[in-house]
Amino acid sequence: MPFVVRAFPVVRPLEELHTFLSKLLNERRAETDKFYAQYAVSQESAYLQEGPHGPQLIVVTILADEKDAAPRYAAASEEFHAWFKGEVFRLTGVDPNVAPLGPVTTEVYCWNQSWERISGDE
Repeated sequence: MPFVVRAFPVVRPLEELHTFLSKLLNERRAETDKFYAQYAVSQESAYLQEGPHGPQLIVVTILADEKDAAPRYAAASEEFHAWFKGEVFRLTGVDPNVAPLGPVTTEVYCWNQSWERISGDE
């Protein structure tokens, strides 16, 4: 499954970001679960990093097919989708209708532990 990794600038106070994330995990949890299931997302995690130009939200998403999910997400207009995309835009300045997977990223390094050594070839 592909990883989609993006870094969003946080342009609003961090408290507002934390409120949004809390809503996803608490009072809007059922909608969040349904939302991710629609795009075959198996996991999404977010990391906050303070940089010289302010905070960045680094989001890592594992999904089955980003080429299929991105255009469907950009076109989605259901209430929860509209709220979610509106919050992303308000908090980061990135419009998910234009850039559904967030700012473009390019993988420049990947390390993966080789599990073949466990088979007794040590």
